[in-house]
Amino acid sequence: MSAAAPRALFFDLDGTLVDSAPDLVAAVQALCAELGAPPPDAQAVRRVVSAGGRAMLRQGLPGADDAMIDQWLPRFLDIYSVAMTVHTRLYDGVAEVLDRLEANGVAWGIVTNKPGWLARPMLEQMQFHRGAVALVTGDCLPVRKPDPAPVLFACEQAGIDPQSAVMIGDDLRDVLAGRAAGTRTIAAAWGYLDGGDPHAWGADLVVDQPLGLLSALGLA
Repeated sequence: MSAAAPRALFFDLDGTLVDSAPDLVAAVQALCAELGAPPPDAQAVRRVVSAGGRAMLRQGLPGADDAMIDQWLPRFLDIYSVAMTVHTRLYDGVAEVLDRLEANGVAWGIVTNKPGWLARPMLEQMQFHRGAVALVTGDCLPVRKPDPAPVLFACEQAGIDPQSAVMIGDDLRDVLAGRAAGTRTIAAAWGYLDGGDPHAWGADLVVDQPLGLLSALGLA
């Protein structure tokens, strides 16, 4: 991929830029305690963080049907919203990657399915997104990834042709969205992966650690 360096990189948020699983798992644990349910399997919940709140609740409350999940989802999100960055951190190497991108004039942004009322406060609290040229959250548009529209909207915000951009994420939906939008794609194998094999997603490249992006992009 380094043969034609991109003009912009668009990152998924949870499981790609930030390891948010500890605080999300804690919110599932707190909800289970409120409901008098057994403590959840923390590792099972962690694996599906990128798949969203409902997937996490299905893992944490395996006996619940869809109606119960829908009923409890708002309370889960409320619990999470007041403690989003207690243990959440940037993955090792991410700050260096973003600094190197900016130093080399490569734009970067965020395309996440996380709703804006959660994503924006998280980013404000973590204070690492100041250089982002685009922020597309899960409620910006009527559709979310794997639909290509959020990636195309990020390209529009950044003033970048999709063919000059790369979409990076730890879930199949990130790769599907990027491919459909016309960007190149990188699977972030350091993320949660939702139990999947990133080598089977059809991404242009699979990278094991954030700092590996620099070599892949010719910026090492």
